[in-house]
Amino acid sequence: MPKLESGSGAVVIAAPGAHHYRFIGLELRPRPDTFLYNLVTLGTTETSLAELPHHIIFDRCYLHGDRAKGTRRGIAMNSSHSAVVDSYLSDFKEAGADSQALLGWNGVGPFAIVNNYLEAAGENVMFGGADPTISGLVPADIEVRQNHLAKPLEWKAGEPGYRGTSWTVKNLFELKNARRVLVDQNLLENDWVQAQNGFAVLFTVRNQDGSAPWSVVEDVTFTHNVVRHAANGVNVLGQDDLQPSQPSHRILIGNNLFDDIGAARWGGGGFLFQLLATAADVTIEHNTALQTGNILFAERGPHLGFVYRDNIAPHNQYGIIGNGTGPGKPTLAAYFPGAVVRKNVIAGGPPDLYPEDNFFPASLAQIGFVDLPAGDYRLAPNSPYKHAASDGQDPGADFQGLASDRTVGSIVHASASDEPPGGGSGPRTTWRRRGALRLIVGLALVVIAVAAAATASATRQRGGRHA
Repeated sequence: MPKLESGSGAVVIAAPGAHHYRFIGLELRPRPDTFLYNLVTLGTTETSLAELPHHIIFDRCYLHGDRAKGTRRGIAMNSSHSAVVDSYLSDFKEAGADSQALLGWNGVGPFAIVNNYLEAAGENVMFGGADPTISGLVPADIEVRQNHLAKPLEWKAGEPGYRGTSWTVKNLFELKNARRVLVDQNLLENDWVQAQNGFAVLFTVRNQDGSAPWSVVEDVTFTHNVVRHAANGVNVLGQDDLQPSQPSHRILIGNNLFDDIGAARWGGGGFLFQLLATAADVTIEHNTALQTGNILFAERGPHLGFVYRDNIAPHNQYGIIGNGTGPGKPTLAAYFPGAVVRKNVIAGGPPDLYPEDNFFPASLAQIGFVDLPAGDYRLAPNSPYKHAASDGQDPGADFQGLASDRTVGSIVHASASDEPPGGGSGPRTTWRRRGALRLIVGLALVVIAVAAAATASATRQRGGRHA
C-alpha cells in the first residue's frame, strides 16, 4: 500500500480553491514517534465560499495517527463537496485536548461519510466546535451512513488491555453547528465518563467562540443506528447556554437500538435521553433501549412539539423526569406542554403516572422479546405488544433496517504493528516528504494504489496554476 507521511505538519494540505482530487488506496500517517495536529487539512480560515477546497474524495484509504504519540485530527473537512468512503481512520487521540477522526467547522458541504471505521478519543465525528471564518456558514447536507464509530478499550483505565495513557475521551458523534444531517445505519460503541459525562451522541448547538450567533443544529435524522456500551445515550441542547445561538429544532431519533447504556463499567447515570434549554420539535419514536437510568431527563423548558411514541425502554427509578418535577405527568406538563406520549412500552413503570395510551409490563421479561438474555430484542410472535404501535407495526426498533456488524465499517481492523488493514499483501511504497503534499488550484489528481504495482498518476488541466 503506498504511503504518504510527514514528520511535521499535515501530510496533505489543500490550497484555497483546490478541487477535484480523489485519493484511492493510500496510507497516510505521521512518521514514527511523531505527533501531528492534522493529518489532512482541507481548508482553514477561508473567508468566502469561493475559496473553499471542493470535490475532494478519500476512497479506500488508511489514515492513522502514531499509536504511542497519537494525532489530534484525521481530516479537517473545511471544504465543500467532499467525501470519505470505504476507509479506515484510527489512533486519533491526544491527552489534554480534543481529538477527532473527522471534524468540520468552516466547510459548507455537502459531505458524504460512508462505510468507514472511525476511531478517535475526543469526538469521533463532529461538525462545529470552532466558529466559521465565513460569515453565516453552517455545515450542511451531511450524510453519515454505515460507519463504525468506536473507541478502543485499551484507552480506558481499568480495562485488561489498558496501555497506560489517559487520552481525553468525550463522545462518539457531536453536532454543534449543522443542518440537514442524516445519520443512518451506523454502529457507535464504547464511550465512558472521562473528560465528559459519557453521552454517546450530542446535538448541542454552540456558538463556540462567541462570534457565530447564527450557529444552529436543525433538520437532523438519526435512524437505524446501534448505540451500545456507553455511559449515557443522547443529549439535545436547544440553545447555547453560554453564547447567543439559534434554536435547535426538527430532530428525529427513530428506529435505533440503545444497548448496555449506563452499566457500571462505563460510569454515568445511564440516562437514555436528555433535553435541555428549549429544544423544539424533537421526535423520539420506534427505539428499543436497555439503559440503567432514566428514560428522559429534562431541564430549562419548555420543549415544544415533543413526541415520544412507539418506544420500548425500562422505566427504572424515575422514567421521564425533569429538574424539580416528579416522574411522568408532572414533568410532561411542566417541560413538554402539548407533547404526544403514546403507545410506548415502559417496563416497570407505574401506569397512574403516565398518559393512558401506553403499556406497562412489570419487567423486561414480560415484554416478549425473542431472546432477552442473548440480546435478540425483536418481539416474539406471542408478545402481547405485537403490532401494538401507533402505526400498526411493532413498538421498538425495526430490526431489519438496523446497522449490524455485517453492514457497517467493512474495512478490517488494523493490526498492532500498524500494517495496513487487510494485511497489505501488495507492494509497499513510502513517499517521504519534507513538506506536505499540497493540493493546488486547477489540478485534477487521482492517486491510485494498484494491486500489481503501486503507482501514482496525475493529469493536469489546462490553465492550472500553483497557489
